[in-house]
Amino acid sequence: MKQPETVSPEQLAQLYAELAVMKERLLQSEKLASLGQLAAGVAHEINNPIGYVASNMTVLAEYSNSLINLVKLLSQQVNEVSRSALWAQFDFDYVCADLPKLVKESEQGLSRVVEIIRDLKDFSHIDEAEFVEADLQLGILSTLNLVGNELKYKAEVIKDFTELPKLRCIPSQLNQVLLNLLVNAAQAIEQDGIIRITTGFDNSWVWFEVSDNGKGMDDAELARIFEPFYTSKPKGEGTGLGLSLSRSIVEKHHGVIEVSSTPGAGSCFTVKIPR
Repeated sequence: MKQPETVSPEQLAQLYAELAVMKERLLQSEKLASLGQLAAGVAHEINNPIGYVASNMTVLAEYSNSLINLVKLLSQQVNEVSRSALWAQFDFDYVCADLPKLVKESEQGLSRVVEIIRDLKDFSHIDEAEFVEADLQLGILSTLNLVGNELKYKAEVIKDFTELPKLRCIPSQLNQVLLNLLVNAAQAIEQDGIIRITTGFDNSWVWFEVSDNGKGMDDAELARIFEPFYTSKPKGEGTGLGLSLSRSIVEKHHGVIEVSSTPGAGSCFTVKIPR
């Protein structure tokens, strides 16, 4: 009878390492799929009610203008003393000045929601498999639109953009990488910080860089940040998959993700994708 082959400790260690890599990729794939389904579902559910609310706001603006004009015309049928008393009682002058502003602000808010829904629908294609020619800068602006609310209370975002050549990539996946980096940068800043997004290219690479002036990381943290489930955030504030997922996406694009950080001075992540 043929004796079973023995496995050396080195081979066993290699098998365990390969198993860990496969497990990591599976988790990342599931994360991408779940995020895509969630984004698509949210966008779909919100899109219809926002549509008729936006339509109603347009009609409301017309109605409010008509009602104000009607009240002004009818007021001419009342003597000046009574008219002044009624206008003062109902603060009519203030309402006339403020109502159009309220309607306009509401319309602007709805436009913002519509933009976010549009970006969310684009972002939901995160599991798409095909590489396409894309404008990296448009993806950056789209992602900023999604995460802007989280950033604006923490930091000023400075955009230092260079006009980039089209890049063959999976845009939604690079959007995911940028989103992770921006959220991490915001969480590293307590208040009144600065987040800078820089783009550039040379003959070999196209890149974007996210830097912040937050709390930074020491060497021990830097050595572990790409490990699945590793996080320095308080319990419940992070899954520890964001940077691991980002590295996997960048490697799928045959790119590299570089990081430098200084405790108390901030961090800088650079994502480079081959042209």
